[in-house]
Amino acid sequence: ARHPLARYIGIRLLVSVLLVWGVTLVTFVLTALVPANPAAAALGERQASDPAAVAAFEREWGLDQPLPVQYGMYLGRLVHGDLGRSTQTRNPVATDLASAFPATAELAIAALTLSVLLGVGLGMVAAMRHRSIADQAIRVFSLIGISTPTFWLALLMFYVFFYQLGWAPGSGRLDAQFMPPPRVTGLYTVDALLAGEFVVFRNALAHLVLPASVLMLYTVGLLTRFSRTAVLDALGNDYVTAARAKGLPGRVVTLRYVLRGALLPILTVVGLTFGSLLSGAVLTETVFAWNGLGQYAYNAATTLDLQAVMGVGLVVGVTYIAINFVVDLLYGVIDPRVRAR
Repeated sequence: ARHPLARYIGIRLLVSVLLVWGVTLVTFVLTALVPANPAAAALGERQASDPAAVAAFEREWGLDQPLPVQYGMYLGRLVHGDLGRSTQTRNPVATDLASAFPATAELAIAALTLSVLLGVGLGMVAAMRHRSIADQAIRVFSLIGISTPTFWLALLMFYVFFYQLGWAPGSGRLDAQFMPPPRVTGLYTVDALLAGEFVVFRNALAHLVLPASVLMLYTVGLLTRFSRTAVLDALGNDYVTAARAKGLPGRVVTLRYVLRGALLPILTVVGLTFGSLLSGAVLTETVFAWNGLGQYAYNAATTLDLQAVMGVGLVVGVTYIAINFVVDLLYGVIDPRVRAR
C-alpha cells in the first residue's frame, strides 16, 4: 500500500514468470503432437529402416520416454540453460539461437525505430488535421502499407534497387570482402562502431536498408492508423480543452497533454509490433538471405528438428512476454491511474 508502483511491478513479474512456464508447456505439447517421425527426418530413409538405429536415436534424444517424463527432462535442461541439441546442425540449440537472434533483432530494431518516428508523426498530423486533404492522403498511405504483401514487396525492392538500379547491396549482412566485427552484441552496426570499424559499419548499414524498409512499410501503416485514433480520442478529453483555455501554446498542448494521453495505446501497439517483427520476418529474411531467427525457424520446421523448433518457440514466447512486461512498467510510470488500480 505504501509503494503502489513496487506492488504493481511485483504482480506483473509474477504473471510474467507464470506465462513463461505456460510457453514451455504449450511449446512442448504442440511439438509432441506433430504427426511425423523425427527419427526418419533426422536419420534419412536408409538408417530409418534400421530398428536398431531408430532405437538408438530415440534413446539419445529421450523420445522413448513417456511425455510427462520428457517434459520433466526438458524443464530440467532449461533450468541449466540447455535447450537441447539440433539434429540438423549438431550444435547446441542455444548456440544456434545466440547466433541467429542478434541478426533478427538488428533488423527489427531498425525497422521499429523508423516506424515509430514516421508512424506516430504521421498519425498525429492526420489527427490534428482531421478530415483534411493531408488526413485523407495519410490514411490512404497507411492502408497501402497494411495491404501490401510483405514477400511481394521484398522481391520487388530487391529486383528494382539491387538488380536494376544497383543503389543498394544484395543479400547478406555484409559484403564478401568484409569480416564481421568483433562480437560484443551480435549487431553488426553496433559492434562495428564499438570496434571503430567505420567502413564495416557503413556496409552493414547499407545492407540493412532494404530489408528494414520492407518491414517498415507495414509497421508504419499500422502505427499511423492506431496513432491517429489514439490522438483523436485524446483531443476530445476535458483536460485538453482546459489546457487550451489556459492559453498554453499549441506545441505544449500537443506534446504534454495530447501525446501523453494517447501514449498508452500507442505503446501497446509498439510492443506487439516489435514482437511480431522478431518472429515474423521469415519471408523477408529468406529473400535477402538474412541469416536470422526466421530462417533458422523455417529450416528447423522443414527438417523436423524438434529441439530447434522448441527453442525458437521458447525464444519468441519469452520475447513477447518480456516486451509486454516492459510495456506494463511504462504504463505504471506514465499513468498514475494504473498504479492506483
